[in-house]
Amino acid sequence: MNVLSQIDGGAKRLSEIVGTFAKYGIANWLNDTKIQWVEKLLRSHRGEPLTQRTTEERIRLALTELGTTTIKLGQMLSTRPDLVGPELAEELTKLQSSTPPDDPTVIREIIEEELPGSLERDFATFDDRPKASASIGQVHQATLSSGERVAVKVMHPGIEEPIHRDLALLTFLADLMEKHSSALRQYRPVATVRDFRTTLLREIDYHYEKRHLETFGRQFKDDPTVTFPTVYPALCTRRVLTMRWLDGVPVSDRAGLEATKDDLTEFARRGAVMYLEMIFRDGFYHADPHPGNLMHLPGNVVGVVDAGMVGRIDERMREDIEALLLASAGPDAEEMVDIVCRMGLAPPDLNPRELTHDLTEILADYTTQSIDQFDLSGALARIIGLIRDYQIILPQGFALLLKTLIMLEGTSQKVSPAFSLAELLAPYYKKAAYRRFAPKRLLREVSRSSRQWHRMFQMLPRDFTDIISRFRDGSFEIHHEHRRLEDTVDRLVVGLLASALFMGSSMILSRAVPPTIGGVSVLGALGILASITLAVPLLWAIRKSSRHRD
Repeated sequence: MNVLSQIDGGAKRLSEIVGTFAKYGIANWLNDTKIQWVEKLLRSHRGEPLTQRTTEERIRLALTELGTTTIKLGQMLSTRPDLVGPELAEELTKLQSSTPPDDPTVIREIIEEELPGSLERDFATFDDRPKASASIGQVHQATLSSGERVAVKVMHPGIEEPIHRDLALLTFLADLMEKHSSALRQYRPVATVRDFRTTLLREIDYHYEKRHLETFGRQFKDDPTVTFPTVYPALCTRRVLTMRWLDGVPVSDRAGLEATKDDLTEFARRGAVMYLEMIFRDGFYHADPHPGNLMHLPGNVVGVVDAGMVGRIDERMREDIEALLLASAGPDAEEMVDIVCRMGLAPPDLNPRELTHDLTEILADYTTQSIDQFDLSGALARIIGLIRDYQIILPQGFALLLKTLIMLEGTSQKVSPAFSLAELLAPYYKKAAYRRFAPKRLLREVSRSSRQWHRMFQMLPRDFTDIISRFRDGSFEIHHEHRRLEDTVDRLVVGLLASALFMGSSMILSRAVPPTIGGVSVLGALGILASITLAVPLLWAIRKSSRHRD
C-alpha cells in the first residue's frame, strides 16, 4: 500500500469507492425484501430506490454518485461492449454528466483570469445564465463587439485535482488487477486505464477540442450541407473555449424537427454521409453522435457540437476495416475471423473453427435481408457479443468505431425511422475493393515489405553474433512455456498405464499364473478388466475432443 499512500487523499477516496459499490452491491442481495427501512436505507444519492434496479442500472448509478472521473470512465466503457458486455455497455450510454452550474461570479473570474482582456472588452454582452452544464464545464451565450453570437464554454473550477487523484488511483488498482487476477488480466486493465487517462486529460484541456473543431472545419469547408462551429483562437485557452453559436434545433427535439417542415430523411442521410466521409476519407471522426450533439440548422444543414471525443484511424486499421467490409459482403466468415484475430488479442485456446461456425450462423440471419431493411446496428451488436463470448479483446480504436456506427444508425433512425445506414455503406464497398488493388496501395505494400526485409537483414548479423557469443560463454538459454497441457499429460499417463497393465496382464493370462479358475488366471483377467476400464473413458474423451475441434 506504499503507492496508495503517495496519492493525496487516495486511501480516503478508495474507501469511498469501496463503500459506494458495497452499498449498490448489497441492494442486489436484498432486492426481494419488502422491509421499509431497508428500502429507505438503500437509495442513490438522488433518493432513487436501489433494491428494484438491475445490476447494470446499479453500476450506472454508482458511477454517477462517485463523480466526474467515474462518469467519464463509464462513458468510455460504453464504447467497449467487447469488454463489459452489450447489456452493461448499453446501460452506460445513459450516463448523464450534468452538474449544477457554478455561480456567475466564479465563471466571470475564470474568464478574467484566462483571457488577456477584461470580460467587458472581449464580449459586448455575456449571459450569466448557462445554457448547459456538464461535468467538465458549462456553456454561456455571449456576443462579440462585431455582433456575432458565440458560445463560451468555461471549465468548472477545482475539477482538475480530483481527476488527477482518481486517475492515479485507477492506475494503481489496474496494476493490482493485472498482477494478481488472472481472470481480470485478460481484459488488459492497465491498457484500458491508460487509454482512459489520455482521453480524460484531453477533455480537461480545451486546446484539444479547439484543434478538433478547426480540423473538422477544414475537412468540410466545401460542403454546404454540414457545419462545425468556428472557433475564435484569441478567446480560447485551456479552460475557456469560444466558438460560433449554432442556432438550430437539437436532434433530440423531435417536435422541433417536425416543425421545420424539412425533409428529415434527407437530413438524416446528410448526417450519416458526413460521418462516413470522416471515417473512410479522413480517418478522423467525431465519436459521439448522440442526439444532443447534432443540430438541424436552417436549410436542412447538419450542425455538430461538442468535439471533445474523437476517433482516429491509421492506415493499417483502415486496410483492416476495408478487408472486413469486403469479407462481410462475401460473406466470408473465415476471412472475417482471421482479420478480427489479427487486429485483436485472442486467447491462446481460441478455436477458430468454432468461431467461424458461430459467425456464419449470425451472417446467415442477415444475408437474406434487402439492403434498405438491413439492421446494421443489430448485426454489429451480435458480432461484438460473439467476440466477447470468445474473449477476444478488440483494439480501443476499432471498438470505438463500431460503437460510433451503432450510435449513428440509432440517432439517424430517431430522425427518420426508414433510414438505412447499410444502404449508404454500399458505395464504400466498391471504394474499398478498388483501393485494395490500386497501384498506389500495392506500391506502398512493396515499399513497406522492403523496409521490413532491409531492417531484418541489418539486425540478423548482430543477433547471430549475439547467439554465438552466448553459446561461447555458456549463457545461452531456451525458455519453454507450456500452456494448457495438463489434460494432455494426464491422458498420456493414463494411456501408458492402461497399455502397460494390458500387456502385463496378457502375459499373466497366457501363462495361466495361479490362482486360476477353469484354467484362466484370476490376476490376468482382473488386469485386463482394469486396463479396459482405464482405456474406454480415455478413448471416449479423445473422440469427444476430436469432434469438438472439428
